[in-house]
Amino acid sequence: AGGAAAMEEAAAHNGTGPGAPAPARPPATPEGMALAYGSLVLMALLPIFFGALRSVSCAKSKNSSDMPETITSRDAARFPIVASCTLLGLYLFFKIFSQEYINLLLSMYFFVLGILALSHTISPMMNRFFPANFPNKQYQLLFTQGSGDSKEEIVNYEFDTKDLVCLALSSVVGVWYLLRKHWIANNLFGLAFSLNGVELLHLNNVSTGCILLGGLFIYDVFWVFGTNVMVTVAKSFEAPIKLVFPQDLLEKGLDADNFAMLGLGDIVIPALGPLSFDHCPRFPYSLKKNTHTYFYTSFVAYIFGLGLTIFIMHIFKHAQPALLYLVPACIGFPLLVALAKGEVTEMFSYESSAEILPHTPRLTHFPTVSGSPASLADSMQQKLSCPRRRRQQSPSAM
Repeated sequence: AGGAAAMEEAAAHNGTGPGAPAPARPPATPEGMALAYGSLVLMALLPIFFGALRSVSCAKSKNSSDMPETITSRDAARFPIVASCTLLGLYLFFKIFSQEYINLLLSMYFFVLGILALSHTISPMMNRFFPANFPNKQYQLLFTQGSGDSKEEIVNYEFDTKDLVCLALSSVVGVWYLLRKHWIANNLFGLAFSLNGVELLHLNNVSTGCILLGGLFIYDVFWVFGTNVMVTVAKSFEAPIKLVFPQDLLEKGLDADNFAMLGLGDIVIPALGPLSFDHCPRFPYSLKKNTHTYFYTSFVAYIFGLGLTIFIMHIFKHAQPALLYLVPACIGFPLLVALAKGEVTEMFSYESSAEILPHTPRLTHFPTVSGSPASLADSMQQKLSCPRRRRQQSPSAM
């Protein structure tokens, strides 16, 4: 919905969970809150850790078809403005139009995106379960326009039988989410979106990351503390743009409805920072050092920042902009390590696109969702320079 939604325990205090308003409930128990917050922290760490590792694997492969999209300094400077406009637009839509119809359209949109993202996420894991003699046939779905020399490819899908199996499994989760809006289905899609965001997006240098994190730091603080826009959209927006976990799970089981929530932006944005998970695993390679000091430092910094968010939120009983605490931690901790090791100059002069990702395309628009059904990465990254899989793309906001 525009970046980093606040982490909130509103359900325990004002009787509303993510979605439509509900009658007031008794406060959550200390055990229930501890379980909910601990689960949210764990769920936030999983896509960051595995997304960063998968991102490094793509970078080391030197395969231009597997390269992530690169965000430049100009993109980073514009991102908070675009995010603010999107957030405000959603807020006005919910105020003017019927929330039911808006969420119906958004549900269908995220139904398709969620299936593609989840299919790409589980594909590497599912490939290990297929036997060696599995009949894996190749398929291609091709739509063209015109004929002869003027023929132009509109859609070009290449997939195989394994892709179809992953797509079918993801579709089951999609139907479950569409019909029930269950919090587990929501979290499966949310985790898939987060992992894909960490894996497929990349910042070209430290300065770009500082611009992005600094701008979204102001964006998050303003829209949470300055207005009620962020919290209102987060609770009205019935889409997997947040991770949720019930604080009354111990009392009601899977039918629990008293939720704590964490916006996906509070997961993906710190992971995109050049001093955090997406960048730090690559940084040592540029220094020709086999070390993961910055990766683990950033990982600890994220845990510290998110834990501090939960603590402040619990003390003041009010939604908190998580980036208020995550940005200083995720920038400050690795910067102190670089200062102690005397690598600050190397860190700020490091240009990943020149050393690690020589063919990484610049992100000039929001990627589309065309391509292999089991590979959201391929659908986001195929370019006209690829002769076997050329396709026409059109911008699509996610």
